[in-house]
Amino acid sequence: MRWIDLLRMSSSNLRRRKLRSILTILGVVIGTASIVVMISLGLGMQQSLYREIEQSGGMTAVTVTGKDVGSQMYYYSDSGSDQEASKYVTDETIEKLSKLEHVKSASPVLLMNSIIMTGKYYGNIQLTGMTPEALKEQNISLVEGGTLPKADSSELELVFGNLATENLMEKGTDKGYWETGVRPDVDVMKAQMFLVLDSDAYYNSLNNTGGAAISTENSSSASTGGTTPTKAPKKYVVHASGRVTGDENTYNAHSYNVYCDITTLKNMLKKEYAGRAIPGQPTTKSGKPYKFFAYTNAMVQIDDIDNVDVVASEIQNLGYKVTTNAEYVKSMQKQFAMIQAVLGGIGAVSLFVAAIGIMNTMMMSIYERTKEIGVIKVLGCSLKNIKQMFLLEAAFIGFIGGVVGNLLSFLMSFIINILTGNGSAMGLDGNISYIPPWLVIASMAFAVLIGMVAGYFPALRAMKLSPLAAIRNE
Repeated sequence: MRWIDLLRMSSSNLRRRKLRSILTILGVVIGTASIVVMISLGLGMQQSLYREIEQSGGMTAVTVTGKDVGSQMYYYSDSGSDQEASKYVTDETIEKLSKLEHVKSASPVLLMNSIIMTGKYYGNIQLTGMTPEALKEQNISLVEGGTLPKADSSELELVFGNLATENLMEKGTDKGYWETGVRPDVDVMKAQMFLVLDSDAYYNSLNNTGGAAISTENSSSASTGGTTPTKAPKKYVVHASGRVTGDENTYNAHSYNVYCDITTLKNMLKKEYAGRAIPGQPTTKSGKPYKFFAYTNAMVQIDDIDNVDVVASEIQNLGYKVTTNAEYVKSMQKQFAMIQAVLGGIGAVSLFVAAIGIMNTMMMSIYERTKEIGVIKVLGCSLKNIKQMFLLEAAFIGFIGGVVGNLLSFLMSFIINILTGNGSAMGLDGNISYIPPWLVIASMAFAVLIGMVAGYFPALRAMKLSPLAAIRNE
C-alpha cells in the first residue's frame, strides 16, 4: 500500500469521527500549550539576565573590589566567598590592572550617596561616577537629544535612569512614590536641580532648624563619628545631560541609576570636604585622610572570555576581590535550568494525560473498525501497512494538536507579557515570556512523538487481529 493511500485512510477516519477526534486533539493542544508557555517563562527570565549582563559590560567584564570602608560610599562584597580584599582600589591599582596581560581596559567606579532637590521634591540618590570610556561600555540607551556626561566639566552633568525619580519625596510630607503610588511630576531634562554631597550636614541642619521630620533610615548616616557641621551644606547646581530610554513601565539595568563623570565628582568632593575626611574614604587612627583616593571598585574588560578566569585569578593574587559576569551567568543558568525543568514537568503532565486520551481513541477505533481491518488483511495488505496506518493516525492527532497548541501558546505568551507590562511588573528587562523558534519545533516534534507512542500499542493490537475472526465480528 502506498504512503498516499495510508495518509488518505488515516485522515478520512479522523474526519468520520469528528467530535471524538476534536476532543482528543484538544488534550494535545492543552498539553503542548502548557509545556511551551511554562518553559517560555524560564526562557524569558534567562533572556532578561543576558540583556542585563550586556548592559553591564558583557561576559568579559570583571568587577574588582577593594577593602570595605563603608559610610557614604557603597562597596560590593561577595558574602559567599572566603576571599578578603587586603588593598584599596586606587589610581595605582587602575594602572596595575591596565598593564595585566589580556586586559583591554580598567577604569575606576565611585558610588556616592547624595541628595538631589528639584522644586517641591528631594530624595537620596546614589551617584555612579565613571569615566567616559566606561560609560560607553555600559551600552546606555538615551532619549533623543541626550548625551553622556562630559569629562572634566565645571558643572556636574547627570544621566538619570528612567525610573530614578521614583526615589524622590515631597517636601513637608516626606512621602514619595513608594508610599503614595504617585510618581513625582519631574522632567529631569528641563528641571532645575540642586545636589548636596554632604548629606550628614543636610539632615543635621534640618534637625537644628526644626525642619521636616526625617525617617530613621534616612538620618542614620548622620550619627558618624567626629564633629558634624550644623550649618546648611553647599548646594551645587546640576543638570541632566541625558535620560535612559523607557517609560514608567519599562525596566532595565540602568533604570534606577544616576551616572556622572568620575573626575568631576572627585574634584567636587575634594572641594566640599577640604581639610576633612571625605565620607567613605579610609583614614588614619587619628581620623586624618590618606593622600590617595579610594574608589568603590574597578571595572575591567578582558580581551576574550576564555581569558577571564586566568585574569581574575591573577587579580585575586594581587589582594582584591573579583566578581565576573561569567561566574554569575553560570550560577544563574543552573537555577534557570531547574526552574525550566520544574515548569516543563508541570506542563508535561497535561501532555501525558493527552497521550492516554490518544491511546483510548485508537483502541476504540480498532474495535469499531474490526471488520475493516479484517477485509484489508484478506485483500493482502501487509501487517506493516496496518501498523503504519494506525501510527499515522495517531501522529496526525499529535501534529494537529501541536500546531494549534503552539498558536495558543503564542496568544497566551502575548497576554502574559501585556499583563506584566512586558516584564516591568516582575522587575525584568524585557518580556517575561519568550518563545524561540527551536521551542516551537521541539514542541511539535514532541507532540507527534507522544501521539505515535500512544498509538503504538493499539497498532500492535490491530496487527494481531485474525482476518476471519475480524470479518465475522458484529
